[in-house]
Amino acid sequence: MSDRRGAIVRAAFRQVAEVGFEGLRLKQIAADAGIDHSTLYHHFPAKKDIVAAVAEHAIGRFRADPPAGAGPAETLRGHLAHLHRLLLDAPEVFVVTAELDLHARRDPAVRAVMARHEANWRRWLRDLLDAGAARGEWAPGVDPRQAVELVIAVVKGVQLAPAAAGAAFSQLDEVLTRNAGGN
Repeated sequence: MSDRRGAIVRAAFRQVAEVGFEGLRLKQIAADAGIDHSTLYHHFPAKKDIVAAVAEHAIGRFRADPPAGAGPAETLRGHLAHLHRLLLDAPEVFVVTAELDLHARRDPAVRAVMARHEANWRRWLRDLLDAGAARGEWAPGVDPRQAVELVIAVVKGVQLAPAAAGAAFSQLDEVLTRNAGGN
């Protein structure tokens, strides 16, 4: 991302975190990015393009590389720990993703970005949970397909109730890994 384009996206991200999509103003984004309002259109032809870029930027913050050689249970724990740290250190990311989830219901461009992200996340979780099931890392009776939906629901839930994140993620780990693999 070019420096100017990145500055625009970061300014829009901050604005969404502070005032939501309904308060998103192009003139304010331009001012915050240190450019003239007309220059904004050289980088983003329409407001929807800025919103899509904000979605990509927010989603990118959720990525974390698992530790080398980590098994599925350890990788899932690392993923949840990363999300918990992100929630504590950068709560605005969760504010923006909650706004994106709501905005996606009304905006097809945002819906497409969010659907692509969620499909990739769901696929990654499904592969991880299937691998853990094959290695016997999950508690008896854990259905990897249902566990995918549980993980997603818990993560989306804590974005609205951040104080519950630590307990929710710990409980999720306990439910999935109880008595599995000697844990």
